[in-house]
Amino acid sequence: MKRCRTSTLIIPLLPRAVRHHEPSGSRTVGPLRFHGVACPEPPRYTPSTAGNVLAMPDSPDLPERDRLLRLTADYVLEYGVAEMTLRRLGQAIGTNNRMLLYYFGSKEELISAALVEAGGRFPILARAFAILDEQDRPLAERIMAAWDAVAAAENLPFHRTFFEVLGLAAHRRGRFDAFLGSVGSDWRDQVAASLHGSGVPEPAASDLAQELVALWRGLQLDLITSGDRAATDRANAAAARSLAERALAAAVG
Repeated sequence: MKRCRTSTLIIPLLPRAVRHHEPSGSRTVGPLRFHGVACPEPPRYTPSTAGNVLAMPDSPDLPERDRLLRLTADYVLEYGVAEMTLRRLGQAIGTNNRMLLYYFGSKEELISAALVEAGGRFPILARAFAILDEQDRPLAERIMAAWDAVAAAENLPFHRTFFEVLGLAAHRRGRFDAFLGSVGSDWRDQVAASLHGSGVPEPAASDLAQELVALWRGLQLDLITSGDRAATDRANAAAARSLAERALAAAVG
């Protein structure tokens, strides 16, 4: 008697809406047949809440590289990167590993680009640096308000993905150089520019910016591990007052 064979690909890794441009939601794949033998229907697949909130609608009008990057960001935000392979990713988003290598060159370059794409989906996070530029407000107040934007609950999926990629990058030096370079400079440069706007000269502006970004990175990690938002707010507030005093001293000195 012939037996039904099962496949690990019966349940898709991404919602059907991501792969076939149809409304997302629960669905059941119809009966499968192998060698003429009917197989039981696979379990009902229901996209997770995170996937529904963060996934961008697929668009056939996008250039293919941009479309694949958008779908990769969907995947990375929902499933992470630790166990991701190009073959598995390709199966999930409707392409193959050769096409991904053609457009992105390597898995590491694809992950780095996907993290940038994912970051654009968190406007509250980007708002932090606009707040720091509001020069009509006291610096300590701006730092506390900017941390409120960084620490918003909506940003936690990005924080988790960011630190997962950072861990990989730390162990694979030379393969994530672009990512590590941006991590080391992007936030620091934006904070330093805001301090310049407040009259803080160099090298004090860059030194204070480095200190603030290092604090925020640590508090981001604390949010992920402890979930104690109140404690991180207190730590940031104390640091904000100290940093603002030193920034003022540097500006008038």
